[in-house]
Amino acid sequence: MTIEGWTQTLGAGPLLLIAGAAIAVLLFLIIKLKTHALLALILISLGTAFATGIPANQIVPVLVSGFGTTLGTVALLVALGAMLGRLVETSGGAKVLAEKMIDVFGEKRAPLALGVASLIFGFPIFFDAGLIVMLPVVFAVANRLGGGVLRYGLPAAGAFSVMHIFLPPHPGPVSAAAFFDANIGLVLIVGLIAAIPTWYVTSYLFGLWIGKKIVLPVPALLGKANEEAETNPPRFGTIVGLLLLPMVLIFMNTGLNTAASAGALPGTVKDETWFQVLRTLGETPVALLISVLVAMYVLGRRRGTSSGALNNLLESALGPVCSVILITGAGGMFGGVLRTSGIGAALADVLGDAGIPLILAGFLIAAILRIAQGSATVALTTTAGLIAPAVALAGINGVQVAAVVIAVAAGSVVVSHVNDSGFWLVGRFFGMDVKTTLATWTVLETLIGVMGFGIAAAVFGLAALMG
Repeated sequence: MTIEGWTQTLGAGPLLLIAGAAIAVLLFLIIKLKTHALLALILISLGTAFATGIPANQIVPVLVSGFGTTLGTVALLVALGAMLGRLVETSGGAKVLAEKMIDVFGEKRAPLALGVASLIFGFPIFFDAGLIVMLPVVFAVANRLGGGVLRYGLPAAGAFSVMHIFLPPHPGPVSAAAFFDANIGLVLIVGLIAAIPTWYVTSYLFGLWIGKKIVLPVPALLGKANEEAETNPPRFGTIVGLLLLPMVLIFMNTGLNTAASAGALPGTVKDETWFQVLRTLGETPVALLISVLVAMYVLGRRRGTSSGALNNLLESALGPVCSVILITGAGGMFGGVLRTSGIGAALADVLGDAGIPLILAGFLIAAILRIAQGSATVALTTTAGLIAPAVALAGINGVQVAAVVIAVAAGSVVVSHVNDSGFWLVGRFFGMDVKTTLATWTVLETLIGVMGFGIAAAVFGLAALMG
C-alpha cells in the first residue's frame, strides 16, 4: 500500500534496525512469553508502523490493507481446501489412496513418491493451493506408516515450493522473464535444471533427515474416518479423479493464459466469452469450489449421507483452520507494514549501486528484500525492475538471461520467517510452533534458494564459456 503525500525520510540503516528489532521482539513474545501469534503479530505491526513514521491516521488502513490482501488470497483457498480434505479424509478415501501408494512404491519410498507427485501437481498449481489439496494424502500416509508428519510433509511442501519459484507458468519467473525480455522456453529449461536436483537435496533428503530429528504427530486438522467409512471406502480411481479435478481446471486456466501471452492464440481470443468463462472456471477458488461440490455428491450424497450430516461435516472443517487463516493474515499484515514503510525500496537503492556481478547482485538484492519485507513476489518483481536495465546492457546470451531469472527467483525465497504469510501457513498446517518452523521450513526454503542460485550461476558460467 502506498500513502499519497507521504515520503519516508528515514534512511536504510534506521529502517533496517527497526525491522530487525521488530522481528526480534516478535520472536521473544511468541517463543519466550508464549503470546498468541495473532496478538503478537498485530501488536508488532502496530509498533513498527509508529516506529517507521507512517502517518498516525494511515496506520490502521495500512494494517487492514495488509491483512485483507493476504486473506483475499488465502482464506478461500484454505477454507475450500479444508472442506475438500475433510470429505476425502472422513470418507476413507485418503486411506485408500495412501495404501495404494504404499503398495506401489513401498514403505521406504513413500516420502519420495509424495514428493514426485507434488512436483507433477505443482507444475500448473500455485504453492498454497497444491499443498492444501495434497494434505489429506500426506496425513494419511504419515498415519499409516508413522515416523511423524515432517518426514512426509516436507518433501511434498518443498516440491510445490521449487515448482512455484523456478518454473513458468508460475507468476514469479514469468514476471522476471518479462522484465528481462527472456525467452520463456529457456527459462523453463534452466528452471527444470535448477528445480529437480534442488528439490531432491533440499526437500527430500533434508526432509528425511530433519523428520528423524523432529518427530511431530499428524495434526487432526482434517478429521478422521469412522469405522463404517473405513470398511466401505470409495474406490481408488474416484479419489484420484477428485484430487485431479482442481489440478485440471487450474491447468486449463494457466494453459490458456500462457498460450494467449505467447501468441499461440489469435489476439482477439482474450475478449471471447468462452475464453473468459474457461479462465474463470480455472481460477483457483472456483476450481476448488467445483471440486468441493463434486466431492459432496460423490463422497456424500451418492453414498447415502444426509444433507444435514454433510452440512455438519463441512462446518466441522472450518473451525480448525480459522486459526491458520487469521494468523496467516496477520503475517501478511506485518509484511504489509514493512513494505509500506519503504524498507525494501531503501535497501534496493543501496544495493543497486554496490557494483557486484550481475547474477550475484540479482540474487542478493532479491534475498535481502525477501528477508526485509516477507513477500517473495514483491522481492522478485522489485529486483527485476531494478536490474533490468543492467541486464539489457550486459550483452549476455539468452541462456545467461534465463539463468539471471532463476537466480533472482532463488533469492526471493530464502529465509521464510515471521513476516512471510507462507511461514505461518506451513507451520500451522503441520502443527509446528514458531521455533520448530524456523528450524525446518525456514532452513528448507533457504537451502532451496542457495542451491538454486548455485545451479543458475553454474549455468550462467557455462553459457558464457560456450559463447
